[in-house]
Amino acid sequence: MIESVDPSVRGFGQTAGNIVINGQRPSAKGETLQTLLSRIPASRVAKIEVGPGDLFGADYTGKSQVLNLTLIAGGGLAGTVEASASRDFTGKIRPAGSASALIKRGKSTFNASVTVENSQTTEEGTDRVVSVPDGRLLEFRRKVNTTDEPNIAVAGSWEHNDGANKTAHLNARVFVDRFRLTQSNIVTPLAGPVRNDPLTQRLNYDSYEFGGEVTRPLAGGGLKLIGLTTRRDRLSRDASYNRVGDATIGGFTQQLKDRLTETLARAVWSRPNLFGWSVDIGAEGVINRLTSKVDLSVIDGSGVATPIALPVDDAVVKEVRGEAFINAGRAINSKLRIDLGLTQEMSRITVTGDAKAERSLSFLKPKVTIDWRPDQQWRAQLSVQRTVAQLQFEDFISGAELSNNRVNGGNVDLLPQRSWETLLTVERKLLGDGLYKLELGYNKVSLVQDRVPTPEGFDAPGNLGNGHVFIFRNRIDAPLGKLGIKGGRLTLLASYVSTSVIDPYTLRSRPFSGNSAFVGEANFRQDFRKFAWGFGLSGGTSGTFYRLDETDRNFQEVPQVTVFGEWRPDARTTVNLSINNLTNRAGRRVRTFYLPDRRNPSASSIEYRDRNSHVVPLLTFKRSLG
Repeated sequence: MIESVDPSVRGFGQTAGNIVINGQRPSAKGETLQTLLSRIPASRVAKIEVGPGDLFGADYTGKSQVLNLTLIAGGGLAGTVEASASRDFTGKIRPAGSASALIKRGKSTFNASVTVENSQTTEEGTDRVVSVPDGRLLEFRRKVNTTDEPNIAVAGSWEHNDGANKTAHLNARVFVDRFRLTQSNIVTPLAGPVRNDPLTQRLNYDSYEFGGEVTRPLAGGGLKLIGLTTRRDRLSRDASYNRVGDATIGGFTQQLKDRLTETLARAVWSRPNLFGWSVDIGAEGVINRLTSKVDLSVIDGSGVATPIALPVDDAVVKEVRGEAFINAGRAINSKLRIDLGLTQEMSRITVTGDAKAERSLSFLKPKVTIDWRPDQQWRAQLSVQRTVAQLQFEDFISGAELSNNRVNGGNVDLLPQRSWETLLTVERKLLGDGLYKLELGYNKVSLVQDRVPTPEGFDAPGNLGNGHVFIFRNRIDAPLGKLGIKGGRLTLLASYVSTSVIDPYTLRSRPFSGNSAFVGEANFRQDFRKFAWGFGLSGGTSGTFYRLDETDRNFQEVPQVTVFGEWRPDARTTVNLSINNLTNRAGRRVRTFYLPDRRNPSASSIEYRDRNSHVVPLLTFKRSLG
């Protein structure tokens, strides 16, 4: 299973994932692992191996499984072309496509790709606002959301491999994204005329990345130097109006313009055998900077716009961060291994503009991993580590959510959440190359990052007190050939994560905002000579966000079902037809409001939202070349 890693995480060490290529970590960090893998033609993959993370350096220490893709040594040109088209419930056809090429010449490999996506969705639904406790309907809204998100990504890389510890990489990427939301919103209030309250959101998002690395032999090991620079430019324009007939009787507009930059340098010296230990010693320095300006205005009945001043709507956030680390591991005997790590992280954050703040932070982050393999079938791993969450710079800035009719305050005094995390993992091979995996964990969290009130009367990101996280996960990946289902494979996942923290309003224990306690998935696939088919089911419990004057609960009707059929006319061509949301399930949202805030235990009103994109078929054609 490929780990989901957020490419927007600052720094390099925390975006490793669980995939390496020819034993080396990809030097880019602005893309998901799935995107990087999609550019490698299947004809270039010699083999896929699964090994413990300690085989692949400091960034993977403690990971129970890492996939290593070994590419063939031969030269020449290879590539992949993919085209797809989906159909929404209105009958519109949404095309998308991508092309990538890989050229190997001697010790050098060149990879280039162009991906064009045209994500377009249409969903419909209703909002009902009722009073509490009598349940009287206060307002009914009929909404249709049409979303268009064309984007293009152009990426290229060069790799030179002259043997162990004699490698070099360069990579570059440009990503251009345009998001367009148009909402039709017919509002029937309890009293007064029927309104049309349209909403539009327009977002221009451009990002650029350039980086590289070089590895050279040093003192019986290898010294790797990494450099990376990224830039993200974002311009968002939102508008929400209240209209009766052709007359505008009110509304809001907002413009957000920001730029986020990151420049980092990282050095790691690795030696596989130093007095019996595999050792990684390194340091990383990063400069991050966010420049942001928000302009919010209210529209009166005459159509005149009046600016609204927010607490922090024009600011610059800058972080200078450095860390030094050492990781060491060794086999105690043929069945037992221990890995130790220690990282010292230091940072200085400054905020200038509407608000001014400055603080320096320092954290010592130890970790211990013990890996036990009593035989070829069983494996157990126990890890204990201290982690420190990253602050999201956007949380320092105020802004409005016009689609939800609320304002988020900025908080320049936000501190990073930190945790002591303990995780026990037990694995057993199943039915040949299958696997059963059990995870049990407990995290003791301090300064939980959640929502807090601000002196100006807004709701903003902030820190609560101590919290707790309990983890119970099961995963089964089972080939079914021995059970009489030739070519079949079943994957089951059940995850229960319980969180608790004291709420600042009710002074009672509640889950962390947004936490969905239970998530379950079941996926089945059966391969024949030229055909394959399968299905997937997923579902989970709701997640609730706790805010100043409301609780916002989100959940999906279950089960969500996807089915697919696949045809492989030859070894290089795949045609796939999938149907998403086969059971036509809707997304639901319940917003419960309190006056003046949640210190009042009695709700004043409830808003019920339903949204459904209905059944969506998707046809995909993929062809490998070379």
